[in-house]
Amino acid sequence: MSLTSISTMCGAYIADWNETHIHNPNWPPHAKFHNAQTMSTGAALGAIGLWALWGRGADASGERLKLATGAASLYWITQMSAIAYPGTAFMDPPKKGAPQAVLAGATLTLNGLAFALERRRLRR
Repeated sequence: MSLTSISTMCGAYIADWNETHIHNPNWPPHAKFHNAQTMSTGAALGAIGLWALWGRGADASGERLKLATGAASLYWITQMSAIAYPGTAFMDPPKKGAPQAVLAGATLTLNGLAFALERRRLRR
């Protein structure tokens, strides 16, 4: 879950800090505002996940594990929900496929597996 938290912190900057997103001259300022908000949200959620896992006073409590799992997963859950909004797509044309869906699904699966394994370890 540490790796998915770091990925959540950095991934949007890697994917969006370029001419197709934040530096796209065709995007209006408010669209760039929301892109920036999304990048900051990922950074904050990843940081919360890392803090819950490793921060001062981090213990082997189930509550900290739940917080870490939620923080490490929320960005990806909201990314998956975005496809339900009018006019959205996983990728801009002419590209096809759904890498966001694949990445989000893989990250959520890893987080679920990490949660289950750590919860099992804590119960021993």
